[in-house]
Amino acid sequence: MSKVVFMGTPDFAAGILQALIDSEYEVTAVFTQPDKPKGRKGILQAPPAKDLAASAGIAVYQPEKIRREENIRILQELAPDFIVVAAYGQIIPKAILDIPKYGILNVHASLLPRWRGAAPIQWSILAGDSETGVTIMQMNEGLDTGDMIAEESYTIRPDETGGSLFDRLMEMGADLLIRTMRSVEAGTATWTKQPAESPTPYAKMLDKSMGEIDWGKSAAQIERQVRALDPWPGTWTHLDGKMLKLWKAEAAAAADAPKGAGPGSVTGTDGGALSVMTGDGVLRITELQLEGKKRMDAEAFLRGYHPPEGSILE
Repeated sequence: MSKVVFMGTPDFAAGILQALIDSEYEVTAVFTQPDKPKGRKGILQAPPAKDLAASAGIAVYQPEKIRREENIRILQELAPDFIVVAAYGQIIPKAILDIPKYGILNVHASLLPRWRGAAPIQWSILAGDSETGVTIMQMNEGLDTGDMIAEESYTIRPDETGGSLFDRLMEMGADLLIRTMRSVEAGTATWTKQPAESPTPYAKMLDKSMGEIDWGKSAAQIERQVRALDPWPGTWTHLDGKMLKLWKAEAAAAADAPKGAGPGSVTGTDGGALSVMTGDGVLRITELQLEGKKRMDAEAFLRGYHPPEGSILE
């Protein structure tokens, strides 16, 4: 039975780890990021990969810096056949790349070389991509630049959110990883070099500021923003000084909008939507959440809160 050391941190990583636990491979250790304070009280919260590993009785290591000599020694003593990495959050140094018999396999949620980086799932939606997928690559010292071993594509649905795409690619990635590991052991795998340059910018990590709406953008861009950043960090604007979160929206033509309506202007409150002018087209908001209120569809919202036409969201 081949031995595996797993390195990963968030929910996506935990899904991949579960597939390894359920497979014929022996997971001997899990490396994950240190616990981090969450919420207003700053209570330490363990990464999902740690919780799963602990429940399965697997040894857990949480080094602040994986490249330190003591961590390299631990990995040398573990002597894994594979190291599997999925959304770990640290760069793996060459001293570790050389340890496992079959090298380090990385599960990346895009069709490389497209969307190298920390948040490929959300950036593929933000960019309006019609297709994405999962790539299993052999890690090297670069940032998602290693040789590709296997990939599987997925057509992005028109209503796809960051959350739904996350779930689908996690499932695909777990299955593709196990099949790829078997082919590597059997000597039937093939490696394909990536181009030096990616056709897309680096898919940088998400932050809360990305959720704020710029009404000068097009309705299509804002609609993708709403889907891509659901569930986190969410997308928001302000109405009458209160934060208004957008959960579902549709892009529409501006043909019926009042002449002279500027970006952010409310152009209508009928048809089960709050319609807002953008830099190009109208955004029909169909599910939203006003500060201090629960999430609801626009029709229910407009029964109790009826902003007059011409009101400005900002």
